Amino acid sequence: MAEVVRMPKMSDTMTEGVLTKWHKKVGDKVKSGDLVAEVETDKATMDFESFQEGTILYIGVEEGKAVPVDAIIAVLGKEGEDFKSLLTESPAAVTAAPVAAAAPAAIVEASPVAPVAAAPTVISTSSDARVKASPLAKKIAQEKGINLNQISGSAENGRITKKDVENFKGVTSMPAFVSVEKYTEVPVSQMRKTIAKRLSESLFTAPHFYLKMNIEMSSAMEARKIINDVAPVKISFNDLVLKAVALSLKQHPKVNSSWLGDKIRYNEHVNIGVAVAVEDGLLVPVVRFADGKALSQISTEVKTFVQKAKDKKLQPADWEGSTFTISNLGMFGIDDFTAIINTPDACILAVGGIQEQPVIKNGQVVPGNVMKVTLSCDHRAVDGATGAAFLQTLKQFLEEPMRMLLQSNNI
Repeated sequence: MAEVVRMPKMSDTMTEGVLTKWHKKVGDKVKSGDLVAEVETDKATMDFESFQEGTILYIGVEEGKAVPVDAIIAVLGKEGEDFKSLLTESPAAVTAAPVAAAAPAAIVEASPVAPVAAAPTVISTSSDARVKASPLAKKIAQEKGINLNQISGSAENGRITKKDVENFKGVTSMPAFVSVEKYTEVPVSQMRKTIAKRLSESLFTAPHFYLKMNIEMSSAMEARKIINDVAPVKISFNDLVLKAVALSLKQHPKVNSSWLGDKIRYNEHVNIGVAVAVEDGLLVPVVRFADGKALSQISTEVKTFVQKAKDKKLQPADWEGSTFTISNLGMFGIDDFTAIINTPDACILAVGGIQEQPVIKNGQVVPGNVMKVTLSCDHRAVDGATGAAFLQTLKQFLEEPMRMLLQSNNI
């Protein structure tokens, strides 16, 4: 009996997915566990494996199309089986135009379709749009800044080809400068949609307040150099900050908390989310039980997460369950910024770069290395004094890193 295949829910926040690639076509046999398609969720591009068996009778979503969770994307059944009633009776039938369907008496193979959302749409008000030219010729002309009106087409009816553009030598006289208005529109990715939704909910639901502190990092810089002489992997400043935050949270559990509406959850475990910038936005993989891990373990995990994030290989288990988040833009030359809380965490720490500037030590003005941090707090769960005490402890760990290393089992 024919069965519908629906868009699966591949993450806790997923409401729709983009079907980026089909690995099967109408008429193909499918077994349980076969790779059927690739789906872009709000977090990553993931493989969609079938848990059903049969022949693909119908494909209802073009590559590049976004469809809601539970919408019908295909139909499996016996070869030649009538399935049309499944599409008309289902309340969650997909609204996108079908790619192909099998006729009741025979299998019809899907014709290839171009991805709809794979490339940006470039809109221009220039007169080039009215010139007869191939799409490739227009693209090359736009890249080279050539006005197509100046080219004589060699194809039928004066149509300009790629060869015409490439052979164009320009005109002898300098043409008058023509300014045009143009813009590029790019479809919003699933990841960007989720970022917009979650951060808007966080900022406009959780009452944020911000605590700023300067931390003198000269001792931490010296300690890092010594550690990297003996550590099995190279330790970054972000690794030191992450470890110091983890130990500080153990001393200030009220900061390691979540607002749950009618109750506040104080987490005894320390799972720190690390914000990672990727092409489509931001991912936050989680270093679990960070307070009990050596700096070398933390460094290895973070490097692995960063690479997986850039390759779109992160899985739900990698980004779920944070109790606190760190966002570090110091490597991009940012001195100071504020971050929006990554709910359900009650706090997020924004970390700037280390800047050389004068500081006062023992009553004397001496050269220093200052890092500015900003703690964003959900005032429903964390009070100002609580957040300030946490930052004081963090400052002590980073300005006197031996305190931190003595509390760690190893490097």
